Amino acid sequence: MVAHDTVTVEKRPALSTAQAPRRRPRGAWTPWLYLAPALAVLAALLGYPIYQLGLISLFRYTQAQVSGGEPTVFRGFGNYADVFADDRFWQVLLATVVFAAACVLSTLAVGCALAVLLTRVRAVPRLALMLAALGAWATPAVTGSTVWLFLFDPDFGPVNRVLGLGDHSWTYGRYSAFFLVLLEVVWCSFPFVMVTVYAGIRAVPSEVLEAAALDGASQWRIWRSVLAPMLRPILVVVTIQSVIWDFKVFTQIYVMTNGGGIAGQNLVLNVYAYQEAFASSQYGLGAAIGVVMLLILLTVTLGYLRLLRRQGEDI
Repeated sequence: MVAHDTVTVEKRPALSTAQAPRRRPRGAWTPWLYLAPALAVLAALLGYPIYQLGLISLFRYTQAQVSGGEPTVFRGFGNYADVFADDRFWQVLLATVVFAAACVLSTLAVGCALAVLLTRVRAVPRLALMLAALGAWATPAVTGSTVWLFLFDPDFGPVNRVLGLGDHSWTYGRYSAFFLVLLEVVWCSFPFVMVTVYAGIRAVPSEVLEAAALDGASQWRIWRSVLAPMLRPILVVVTIQSVIWDFKVFTQIYVMTNGGGIAGQNLVLNVYAYQEAFASSQYGLGAAIGVVMLLILLTVTLGYLRLLRRQGEDI
């Protein structure tokens, strides 16, 4: 008989998912290669101005320094300390946040409602609505603000005559002035939301909508349970764009309230920074406010994207 030696094979424990080395899938860098030209252009156009803005915010930079009469004094974060210690800054910041939120919600509501309406009307009304919306979108902010001021003018405006308000001044009161500016901002902003959401709705398979209608779902239920989840990427884009545009509104406030309203009652951060930098010749303070606005917008945008990413992973 032949004796066979027993060979013991030592089994190594399998690596857990957390311990296993993560390999980037092939083609993961392909999107970044396509985005590289656009990122290079944006870095060239935005990088240097942002650098200069942050640099000026660290110095005492007034009209005396601009004309070369006095040497530039490095203050570090002194301008930011002055900004944060000013009670008016916090009042303007609160007004800006509330006003921007109202503009974003109103713009999204009007744009999404009209996008759904475009899918329900015939070709001729759809074309007329699209042309009217694109005309509002293409109108310069200064021109649109001037037209809206004429419409609500207390002496010659047709709105007061139709509503029977006499010589009521919409820009005199704080809230009525903000409301008037909100109407103009929504008027010039909703076309972007409408066209973008309408394109997304047209891409949704008709079988899905027909199945929801056959199940007895109302139009609101179809939007909330079918269209909105499928249009989430598009809604993310239009929401972020609206937040950025409405948070840094300048032209409408400056033109329609004559630089911020009576005693600055209609100031927002952009107009406030302009007044500090150019009206008061405190360029360092104005630059510091601009940097704060930039950080707020970056924080809101990144936080919103992270929240949506978590929600997408949980579904």
